[in-house]
Amino acid sequence: MDTTPLRDAYRALLDAAATVAGSDDRKAPPAGEWNADQILAHVAVVNATTIAAASCVASGANTTYDNRTAHDTWTLDRVITNAGGNAGLRERIRLQGEALCMLGGPVLSEAELTTLVPTLLLSHGTVLVDQPMPLRDLIGGLAEAELPGHTKQLLALL
Repeated sequence: MDTTPLRDAYRALLDAAATVAGSDDRKAPPAGEWNADQILAHVAVVNATTIAAASCVASGANTTYDNRTAHDTWTLDRVITNAGGNAGLRERIRLQGEALCMLGGPVLSEAELTTLVPTLLLSHGTVLVDQPMPLRDLIGGLAEAELPGHTKQLLALL
C-alpha cells in the first residue's frame, strides 16, 4: 500500500494545527463545533482506533472498527488532558501517523490489508458506514477524507 498520500495528509493536518496554535487571530468555533484541541483529540482517538484494528488484524485476532468514542466530548476532554494539551496532541498525532504509515506500508501483508473489518462510522450523529470494510480502506480513508476534512476544519478557525 502506498502511504505517500497518508504521510502528506498528516503533514498538512499538523501544519494547519501548528498554524492555528501559533495564531493570535483564532476564532471561536461555530456553536456545536469543536475547538482546535477537540479536533486534534478526535483525530488522535480515530488514529488509536485504526492502530488497534490494524494490530488486531496483524495478530490474527478478530476486530471491529467503531468511531463513536471519537465523538464523545468527555473522552475528547480526557484525551486533551492526558496528552498535555495542544502540543502534546500534535506530537501524539505525528507519532500515530508514523505508525499508521508503517502498518499500511511494509508491516502488513496484502492479505491483512484486505481483511474485512466490521465497521461503524458516524459523523454528526449520521451513520456513514455500517458494513465490513477492508482494513486498507480504513487506513486509506484517513488520507482521503478524515484528515483533509479536519485540516479544513482547523484552518476555518483562523
